[in-house]
Amino acid sequence: MSTNHPNQHPQPCPHRAHVLCLSGHDPSGGAGIQADIEALASIGCHALPVITALTCQDTHNVAAVSPQDPDWVERCVRTLAADMPIHAIKLGMLGSAAMAERVARLAAELQQPLIIDPVLRAGGGSALSDDALLLVLRQSLLPAAHVITPNLPEAQRLAGLDSHASADQCAKVLLQLTPAVLITGAHDQTDAVINRLYQRDGSQQQWSCTRLPGDYHGSGCTLAAHLAGLLAQGIALPVACEQALQLTWHSLLNADQAGRGQWLPRRIRPEQSAC
Repeated sequence: MSTNHPNQHPQPCPHRAHVLCLSGHDPSGGAGIQADIEALASIGCHALPVITALTCQDTHNVAAVSPQDPDWVERCVRTLAADMPIHAIKLGMLGSAAMAERVARLAAELQQPLIIDPVLRAGGGSALSDDALLLVLRQSLLPAAHVITPNLPEAQRLAGLDSHASADQCAKVLLQLTPAVLITGAHDQTDAVINRLYQRDGSQQQWSCTRLPGDYHGSGCTLAAHLAGLLAQGIALPVACEQALQLTWHSLLNADQAGRGQWLPRRIRPEQSAC
């Protein structure tokens, strides 16, 4: 039984780290803003979700995208920033070059660690970016990022290389644009998933995870959100990458097949991770 008086507020808890999430809305709940919210909540962070694009999609693929008004997104971000601290910014699908340009200006003003999940294509194959958006990413957003988290096909496209380029080759190009790149290896044809962190100072780390069977929807969003939350809590980049990969692997291990397509990660904090 509570001993608090009915008119008394409980003692406030310490502030959680706040992560501004600029991502698309996925009505299946597998990716996008919902993935951000769930992943951040699982590690004790508070998401500040601002939707950059609405999508019509299921667990198979994206059928349609409706980019949102950059003016409205800017108003939301400025309203939030005037009210509470922001400790990191996580970018997902932006939906248009105009949105990317606006977000780049806002991120420059906020001066907080910027974690970019460069969502260029849906899990089912539909394109979610055009050449104009890609240009803004390269020229304005990647240079401002703390770290970007592409899978290998995304890294190849961002680097302007063909589908035979290795992670090392992509990183060599991308590090001319951005200070750190975490290239995930789920698309490689290997028994284990090899994830590689490259930094502009020349340091490299890699982590290996058991490859799980199946196809997953929202794994990239989940990883980037976990990483943003850990960085917002002050954890150093290499350690944050390792922990984010562990958390994401665990969410895939516990995924369920809600629909008839890809499996949806279950973003809960594990007691232990086998990754």
